Amino acid sequence: MERQELESLTRMIVASIQKNQKKGDGFLVPVGVSNRHIHLSQADVETLFGPGHQLTKKKELMGGQFACEECCTIVGLKLRAIENVRVLGPARKATQVEISSTDARKLGISVPVRESGDTAGSAPIAIVGPKGAVYCKEGCIVAARHIHMAPADAARCGVSDGDYVSVSVDNERGTTFDRVKIRVDESFTLEMHIDTDEANASEIRQGDYAAIRRS
Repeated sequence: MERQELESLTRMIVASIQKNQKKGDGFLVPVGVSNRHIHLSQADVETLFGPGHQLTKKKELMGGQFACEECCTIVGLKLRAIENVRVLGPARKATQVEISSTDARKLGISVPVRESGDTAGSAPIAIVGPKGAVYCKEGCIVAARHIHMAPADAARCGVSDGDYVSVSVDNERGTTFDRVKIRVDESFTLEMHIDTDEANASEIRQGDYAAIRRS
């Protein structure tokens, strides 16, 4: 089966599932497992990769974002480092690094759980690229779990942007995640985002489904 045909079939199946979902308890959401990654300001892009450098698109993501060909090394205390951390584009106003709690322990730093963009007072981190390095006094976070939705999905589920819900996964672990924030935008595709620690602990794989239950 050609890739285009497979993608089309997948969209049809997901649309069929969503059409038959009920509001509130039991609304099914695909789960995306978010690995460590970096968002860079354009100034930091040029420091790390050279003057005038533009990020190179590797894979389209939701909301106009994309995974880049570019990767960097992140460095914590006592020169502990993690290599080949993917950069996501496009460039942002401020640089932000998102890692897991396990990554934070490896780097030797204390990292708060925050929503994306809420970096005031967060952990310091150094980023090393092929042409240079930048030191961020703040900007390193563990991303809080959340669900992306288009307005139509939110209407079907009976939730609004900024709401918090509980989400259950019916597998051998039988995990329930509380305080999962709903984020609604026309550019979003329905998906819950958790980090690798949460996925590993609950034995969730990319593309598994979870059920929303109102908090």
